[in-house]
Amino acid sequence: MMIIGVDYHPSFQTIAFLMEETGECGEQELKHSDGQAEKFYRDLQQRGICVRVGMEATGYSRWFERLLAELGFELWIGDPAEIKTKRVKKQKYDRNDARLLRRLMLENNFPQIWVPSPENRDLRQLLWHRHRLVQMRTRIMNQLQALAMNEGYRWKKKLFREQGRAQLEKLTLAPWASRRRRELLELLDRMNPTIEELTAAVEREARKRPEVLRLMTHPGVGPLTALAFVLIIGTWERFPRGKQIGNYVGMIPSEDSSAGKQRLGHISKQGNSLLRFLLVEAAQAAARIHPDWRRRYIHLAMRRHKSIAKVAMGRRLAIRLYWMWRNGCEYSQSLEFGSYAGQLGTGHGGK
Repeated sequence: MMIIGVDYHPSFQTIAFLMEETGECGEQELKHSDGQAEKFYRDLQQRGICVRVGMEATGYSRWFERLLAELGFELWIGDPAEIKTKRVKKQKYDRNDARLLRRLMLENNFPQIWVPSPENRDLRQLLWHRHRLVQMRTRIMNQLQALAMNEGYRWKKKLFREQGRAQLEKLTLAPWASRRRRELLELLDRMNPTIEELTAAVEREARKRPEVLRLMTHPGVGPLTALAFVLIIGTWERFPRGKQIGNYVGMIPSEDSSAGKQRLGHISKQGNSLLRFLLVEAAQAAARIHPDWRRRYIHLAMRRHKSIAKVAMGRRLAIRLYWMWRNGCEYSQSLEFGSYAGQLGTGHGGK
């Protein structure tokens, strides 16, 4: 078997390989644009060589992963943070990185991580596409609000209702401001149907998965948040404890403690930014509609700060969803903080 450590870059890759049977080893730089890298791996397949490739988790490598899967080669994806800790010398360059990956695989010390399936990755593109379009729509709506406020009108949400829009279109503006208003409204009209179509697609995918429907029974959790949680977490078996979920999505504080003194900083933000955003949004929706969540949020906001309280409630929601998924149970009052016995409301926050 050939063991290959790959230091991957978008335009090229540096490899360090070793033939276990013969002991032959070497290093090489392969470019992507001219097909050099693809030709190298296809030649290995034609020669009937079994190959195991190790590389750090990185972006812009989907085509490379598909190529290795097509050729039947084994691919190990490693945790970059763990790999960095295993570097002995403070010398970092491409060939040295490739050698390090090769050595870790040979020593059976490679920090391999879970890799989502192609279907999972494609569904994540649906979530990201909708999320980015919603962000773009929000920027457009904010610009229209600014145009109205500059003319002395503050209509807030009423601006985008039928009557408010009619009033906006009647405002007398200077030529370039008028053109800006017209083109922003045209962009808004084109984006709304697209976002509605993507939202419907998310809801269809959510209905196909029993675990997503189970998570949606929690107050504040809608199809988007539940589907994103299941797709990004992948499987609950990866996490022995619920606290590890907060660490995985980057919602725990960074720490620099020493000599018995604890120093906590901002949250680590290590993990999927989309899931982190959706969890915070869903937690705020739960605080609006559910008394126990509202009480806990207000208590944290008074002790610390609103932003800290929002993140803390989002982390609590992530752990709650993990246990609902792991235990195969729907939301119930027994999961709540206190003894509230009123009627439960089911919202669709984070949509």
